[in-house]
Amino acid sequence: MSAALPASGREWHLTARPHGWPKAEDFALREAPVAAPAEGRVLVRNLHFSVDPYMRGRMNDVKSYTPPFKLDHPMDGGAVGEVVASNAEGFQVGDHVLHGLGWREYASVPAQHAVKVDGSIAPLSAYLGVLGMTGLTAYAGLFDVASFKEGDAVFVSGAAGAVGSQVGQMAKIKGASRVIGSAGSDEKVKLLTEEYGFDAAFNYKNGPVAEQLRKAAPDGIDVYFDNVGGEHLEAAISSFNVHGRATICGMIAQYNATEPSPAPRNLALVIGKRLRLQGMLVADHQDLQQQFVQEVAGWLASGELKYRETVVEGIENGVDAFLGLLRGENTGKMIVSLG
Repeated sequence: MSAALPASGREWHLTARPHGWPKAEDFALREAPVAAPAEGRVLVRNLHFSVDPYMRGRMNDVKSYTPPFKLDHPMDGGAVGEVVASNAEGFQVGDHVLHGLGWREYASVPAQHAVKVDGSIAPLSAYLGVLGMTGLTAYAGLFDVASFKEGDAVFVSGAAGAVGSQVGQMAKIKGASRVIGSAGSDEKVKLLTEEYGFDAAFNYKNGPVAEQLRKAAPDGIDVYFDNVGGEHLEAAISSFNVHGRATICGMIAQYNATEPSPAPRNLALVIGKRLRLQGMLVADHQDLQQQFVQEVAGWLASGELKYRETVVEGIENGVDAFLGLLRGENTGKMIVSLG
């Protein structure tokens, strides 16, 4: 079942492996034919797709936890859209689905990789952020990986971003003694304390991170949620209390670096303080998905949890949105909306 389908749709291809910061010339927006879906697939007209920091790593031709993007092929990533043709049981034209074939206007998605989502619980774009991968990253990273418990003092770097802003609020909801965030502008710092309820926040561009963190957390920290790496991780190690736990989620400070990072230089403190530094990938925590959606949907409904999105309109601006994300131009989740 389908309406009349367009002959073609646009999609973003990676055309060169970036060295350091990606440039507009490393990408191309190309036309691709649109066909009726094969057996067991649905054709989705994407309404929103996600751009995320981890995508920078996939542009390098290196062995990693997820395969690199292929040159001259469409890139992929989280997307939510409307089924316009279905050749799969359980999916009808008009259904809204979450899937992994973003960066394009039309996607032919295997039915087992499409999840129906309900636009009446939350706006569809929320399934790419607060109710999606970034929300689950915050939830699993704080409660599972960092073993958060009531009374912990929590420090979050990249705290105005999609993941960081959720981590801080979830910690507050669950009884943190103090929540501190760092961000890259005075405007974002204000947002953290005034809208998201952080107890303290600082602009890391205004002085050494270690010094600002010591002032913001005079009694030390128990949990560090790391989205940045480098100097922030070094500062957290200095401020940790005994038995502190860090969730190492991202290292955006190093994604475009062409030289190794000098920090952290104080790793010896891990021994005496008996610290636990643990890396995380959200894909390892799918078992928490249902519990997460239920709990977070409740916090959204009650107004306890707030979120922001930075929406860039038009597929032709997809790469600009991604580059803006790497420069920290977003507040909350960066979304490309296809209207």
